[in-house]
Amino acid sequence: MNVEILNENSNEMSINEVINGFIFHCQFEKNLSPKTLKAYNADLMQFVSNVIDCGEEQKFNCIHKETLKAYLQTISHFKPKTIKRKVATLKAMFNYLEYEDDNYINPFRKIKVRLKEPSLLPSVMSLEEVKKILFVMYKELEMNPSKDKYTYKAQVRNIAIVEILFSTGLRVSEVCNLKLEDVNLKTGVIKVLGKGNKERIIQICQLEVLKIIRIYYRFHKDLINTKYSFFVNRLGFQLSTQSVRLMIKSYVKKAGLTKHITPHTFRHTFATLLLEEDVDIKYIQNMLGHSSIAITQIYTHVNISKQNKILTTKHPRRKFSTCSE
Repeated sequence: MNVEILNENSNEMSINEVINGFIFHCQFEKNLSPKTLKAYNADLMQFVSNVIDCGEEQKFNCIHKETLKAYLQTISHFKPKTIKRKVATLKAMFNYLEYEDDNYINPFRKIKVRLKEPSLLPSVMSLEEVKKILFVMYKELEMNPSKDKYTYKAQVRNIAIVEILFSTGLRVSEVCNLKLEDVNLKTGVIKVLGKGNKERIIQICQLEVLKIIRIYYRFHKDLINTKYSFFVNRLGFQLSTQSVRLMIKSYVKKAGLTKHITPHTFRHTFATLLLEEDVDIKYIQNMLGHSSIAITQIYTHVNISKQNKILTTKHPRRKFSTCSE
């Protein structure tokens, strides 16, 4: 919080002044990512547009328990996950203000908000579905005779991205944010800056995957060296996550798949298929960059075919029969 706001009683401040101080604290003291700051700001602006008007300028002392209850009612139509995020943003701001101002009473202390999210299993692909997508991509590249044109180079880039998503389980934002220095083209080691600015290392061990990444770099190295981002568009700027989503949607359709598949589906599939190969969940947690193993445990479900195999070959009931001869 800046000096001017620190010297002012929070009850006399406008709502916008408090929000500006909170965002300042998150940006320069907590060093939160631009994406998180943008989400915080959007949630807080929505809150401002819904709170009561106390005159020409909304004062922070207008916000009390009933104000928060009324706001919760206005956002009740959102999904539980979205409501939880919006409430968490508000709580973070009120807790921050309570810490900065000894005289401030946090209205959230008199409200209990309990939201239960439906327990949904992550959407995953079978290995055959992944094969279909990659087959279509490689086939399209093979049928393109113009290796010197941008369409061919873009196809190579798209394959490289999908191969990385499936081979590493990276988030789409992590792939798009990769820098040239993060990717070792000789060893296949990738340095990833994940959520909370936590750095982790993951390695590409399949030679075919490493080969297509090297081909991509050879085609785009001039643009990459100029703009520094590893995955770039035709102008040399960092490829957006939305571009990757649209690209994958296009190839899913070409592969004849009706399942809803996004870049994150590759991450879910990566984790699930490794678990089905009996990889220790702690290793998967490390590769995914999860802060808690509890998050990784959502992948411990097994698909029907794996379940059938386990119950057919492992269940002790198979060892005896009660059928009379």
